[in-house]
Amino acid sequence: MADSWGDDDGWNDGPQVAQEIVHTFLDHDANTIKIDTSMIGQVIGSRGSMIKELQEESGAQIKMGKPDGSYTFIHLKGYEDQVNFAKSLINELLLGNRRRKTKKERDWDNAYSEKTINIRGTKGKGLQRKDKRHLIDQVKKESRAEIIFGPISEYGDMPVTVKGKNPQIEEAIRLIENIDLGREIDPELTMEELMALSDRKERDKWARVPKIIKNVYKEDPEVANMSPEQVQSIRKMNNDISVCVVKSDGQVEDNANFKIPNPVTNFKQAFRHYPEILSELENLGFTTPSPIQAQAWPILMSGHDMIGIAQTGTGKTFAFLLPALIHTYLQTTPIEKRAGPNVLVMAPTRELATQIEREVNKINYKGLKAVCVYGGKEIEPQLEKMNEGCQILIATPGRLNDFVSRASIDLKAVSFVVLDEADRMLDLGFEPQINKTSIFINPNRQTVMTSATWNSDVQRVARKYMVNPVKVNVGSLDLAATHTVTQKIIILDEDEKKDWLMNFFDNMDDKIDKVMVFMGRKASVSAMASDLACQYRKSCSLYGDLSQEDREQSLEDITSGFARICIATDVASRGLDVPDLTHVINFDFPSHIEEYVHRVGRTGRAGKSGESITLMTRKDWNHAHEVIPILEEGGHEVSVSAKMLCIHILIPILEEGGHEIPQELYDMAERFKNRPPRDFGGGRGGRGGGGRGGGGRGGGGRRRDDDFGMGGFGDFGGGFGGGFGGGGRRGGGGRG
Repeated sequence: MADSWGDDDGWNDGPQVAQEIVHTFLDHDANTIKIDTSMIGQVIGSRGSMIKELQEESGAQIKMGKPDGSYTFIHLKGYEDQVNFAKSLINELLLGNRRRKTKKERDWDNAYSEKTINIRGTKGKGLQRKDKRHLIDQVKKESRAEIIFGPISEYGDMPVTVKGKNPQIEEAIRLIENIDLGREIDPELTMEELMALSDRKERDKWARVPKIIKNVYKEDPEVANMSPEQVQSIRKMNNDISVCVVKSDGQVEDNANFKIPNPVTNFKQAFRHYPEILSELENLGFTTPSPIQAQAWPILMSGHDMIGIAQTGTGKTFAFLLPALIHTYLQTTPIEKRAGPNVLVMAPTRELATQIEREVNKINYKGLKAVCVYGGKEIEPQLEKMNEGCQILIATPGRLNDFVSRASIDLKAVSFVVLDEADRMLDLGFEPQINKTSIFINPNRQTVMTSATWNSDVQRVARKYMVNPVKVNVGSLDLAATHTVTQKIIILDEDEKKDWLMNFFDNMDDKIDKVMVFMGRKASVSAMASDLACQYRKSCSLYGDLSQEDREQSLEDITSGFARICIATDVASRGLDVPDLTHVINFDFPSHIEEYVHRVGRTGRAGKSGESITLMTRKDWNHAHEVIPILEEGGHEVSVSAKMLCIHILIPILEEGGHEIPQELYDMAERFKNRPPRDFGGGRGGRGGGGRGGGGRGGGGRRRDDDFGMGGFGDFGGGFGGGFGGGGRRGGGGRG
């Protein structure tokens, strides 16, 4: 295939792919990534070590462009799957979820050795035929390994010796094992016929594995005899649960060709026939199923695919874990004879993965074992632990892809797959790794997907990997923060935020209060952690570049209560279960409103109450119209100043852009304008005083045509919750 970059650009020819399929070779213009210039060093690494590692792992070629001001362009070249993989690796690196390999790992990668495998003699002879020899040539070029065929043994096997560096050997073996010569392909076949032939081969391949047992549910008579009105009432009382079937074409039906199982109201109704599960739940002190568990258990134990839409802290892990344990134990192949794990749980971050592992280890059922693998630690010890035998594998997509790429794991026995926090995995760019892994998993598997949102990307992935899944939604489909958390918005100037936070720390009750503070940048986290250390406050920090050991120590400190303050970036917004967390403080507003919901969800978990405080400044105006509906939906009071921030800045911008503005927005603005002056007073008042009807930090400020003065609202005067201050025609005061 022609190289669209030309021959004089200093690049070597890209590797070929050892499969008889067509890959799209992407050119320079189609593959340009823009990154912040300050991040160049992370991508290049010491003496080019990281960029070399990225190229070797992805198979794509990576070239750094010249810095263009604050941005630098990275150019990728290769086949489509290689380029997509390279993009995801770079994204993972810049998010802090990837580390440099250890010296031990690099030594293993660079060590030369040889390995001999046995393949069917017929396959070996076929690969040496003239018309098939190009396949081995492609394997050699792709893996850069030496391949030597031996004589066919008396048992009909042919030894194949592979020589080279360890990663080259593993890649060559993987490619050889994946070559399927099949029957001769008629060159006259149409594309549709070729696709049908490929599908038939795939079905034949999986037809040889044991049939998966999915339905392990024995419905309790009390549940079976529920009337439709009773079912509806139970769902309504359980946080207004809604259920429907999502068809392959994306259409939604309340019922499909099967009856959606009724919810349960207690543990016995779900697990009467599994007394060991009941005993474990009793030992853990649980008294009643959470809303998601009440509906998910009957669905999953009946063998259906399921999508669970619920916020974090609602019991989603046990909702899929307990059916997975029963499913695993009841498969026909004896546990000791299974080739690999039966349950695969993929999680977006190492923190969530390790938390799921802790939840699994709380349940001792039939001696089933779980292993958790994730980036940030040496791969060999994880591989050794996995090879000791496990029925449940919990993994981050990146590390799982490492094992798959090295042919170090057999996923053919996997029959129950969980994509936990699928929306987060897609946000982090892990879809290529999920796609690659799914190739090696039985397509007849049972699949579970959990998500906090139901956006178009999540819907697309659900259609791709699931068969007529039942969607269980707990609460509103729109973003809604948990109702067990009191949420407050405080309007400040940027330079007032640190003083406010330190004042909050000074007034904490160190025996009761436990606080997680979210900041937008890891540099801010480091600076705040240093300030707290100088004040001898017991605190910890969490952000992407921390080593795994430091992360685990920070989690231990805040979980145990040794530290009462945790300063973090959004790496901690999901998957962390910190007991007795009383406050979440959004020091910096998140870039996406979904992250606001997840941050807030760190407190108010397991039925306990909590409080979130969000510090907003004028630069956060574009989020006001997103957060206000969430607060109002949760029954929280929204200050007039916060609503004005939304309305009186949003309308002029929409008008200037020529966008259609709903009449309701104008009406709301008019109602606020006509409210009595006393309602527009300053809240906290900032450093300039405050109180009702005045204060704030501002003063007159510069008047704009949109009535939003730089020191305050033109018509509405002082305070602005202690942030923007006075200076209008009413209110006034402050430090002008």
